[in-house]
Amino acid sequence: MDHERVIRDVTVRLPMASTVVEACQWTVATLARHAPATISVLLQVHDRLRCVAATGSWQVFSTVPPKTGIVGRVYASGETAVVPDVADDPDYIPVRPDVTTEVCVPVLDPAGRPIGVLDLQWCGPTDLAPWRDTAERLAARLGARIVALGGPPEESRSEKLLRHAAALSSASTEWDLFAAAIAAARDVSTLSAAVLVLTGPDGPRLGTPPATPDELEARVRAELTEAGPAALDRLVNRAHRHGVGYTLGEAGHPPIPDHRPLTRAGVRTLVAVPVGPPDNGGVLLVADERLLRPDPTTVNLLELLAGQAWSCLDRLRTLARLREQANSDPLTGLRHTGPFGQRIAAATPGRTALLAVDVDGFKTVNDTYGHQAGDRVLVRLARALEAALRHGDELYRVGGDEFVAVIEVSRPEEAVRIAERLAEAARQIGRTISVGVALPRPSESPEATLRRADQALYAVKQHGRDGVRLAPA
Repeated sequence: MDHERVIRDVTVRLPMASTVVEACQWTVATLARHAPATISVLLQVHDRLRCVAATGSWQVFSTVPPKTGIVGRVYASGETAVVPDVADDPDYIPVRPDVTTEVCVPVLDPAGRPIGVLDLQWCGPTDLAPWRDTAERLAARLGARIVALGGPPEESRSEKLLRHAAALSSASTEWDLFAAAIAAARDVSTLSAAVLVLTGPDGPRLGTPPATPDELEARVRAELTEAGPAALDRLVNRAHRHGVGYTLGEAGHPPIPDHRPLTRAGVRTLVAVPVGPPDNGGVLLVADERLLRPDPTTVNLLELLAGQAWSCLDRLRTLARLREQANSDPLTGLRHTGPFGQRIAAATPGRTALLAVDVDGFKTVNDTYGHQAGDRVLVRLARALEAALRHGDELYRVGGDEFVAVIEVSRPEEAVRIAERLAEAARQIGRTISVGVALPRPSESPEATLRRADQALYAVKQHGRDGVRLAPA
């Protein structure tokens, strides 16, 4: 193999490349005429290595995380990898089933910083030493040409959308989702500000802002907050009634009244995209102080982004409802044994009181009037007991007619007073309850505290019911 000829054939064509992609494709195509190998060039684009040119394989990976595989190792270290047997290298990423050897060299800019890799893989015996030298020399020439042409290609808008869609899908909270959606809208549109307006049971509201909102975004949020719910409602209704709207970049034309809070904030370019369904969705407002003309493709991408954001938000809310249902008693809506166990495990000795509650004569209700009547009694009683508790106190249903209230108090007498309020609330709806009260002792398990509360409750039962008893400290 005449390696000098290989280098000459590649080098002579590089100056004729007018784009980075052409330079990479010509390098790969010319190398392929001399080397029966799988050849590829991967360049860094945003947070990944993207395959810009390749040949010799039925399928290649479009992108690779920067530290993945031999190519990722070479890119991260800036050092060539010569692999005589890929089966012995734990980082090898299978591309062809018959590959045996690999040479991967970094593509460096003139300052010596990695901007990508040139990778060659063979399926038979190959003298790797001269190919290492050849690949390194070609990678140096390719890196210089790439820099002369402006550096690795920018991430396309569709690639940006895919990356942000993944971030939206992985968001675990609404705050994370809103922050990801705002960052995505700014990035895809290249406009400086984005705000979500969402409807809900209490009317429209501004979505949670990111940690560091843009200056224009902060002004937009302030103006919309001052304008009030009616103004937000008009923006949402307009978007859902008429669809996506965007400015034409033409000066001297007044905005409609619905947009005046935005223009007061300094907005001169606006894309308004409906989010979700009309009855409980919202609007995504993407704006800039510059007088620009958003192109239709950008607007379409923002529509796709809004659809993805809503799907992810709906998924988060559905999961939250399912978790709530899993942790709640379906009859009374009270939390039940699962979260109760977690709560009492965090009880503070001397301050967290457990109030064990049992409905007096409940079996008689079921036997006499049926279980449906018994269910109505339990639901009504649960509401009465909740109303008698203070803000922050918690009520759990832990059995058929058994409840436990978990409350924080400064002394035992305070817990007894709360228990007496529960007993009086039951009397107000024509029922009576027995309540046992216990405060955790130092080093006492939550289960032991609950047993002492139950013992106090049964003592009330034995002495006529309809009463409260504090377990011995």
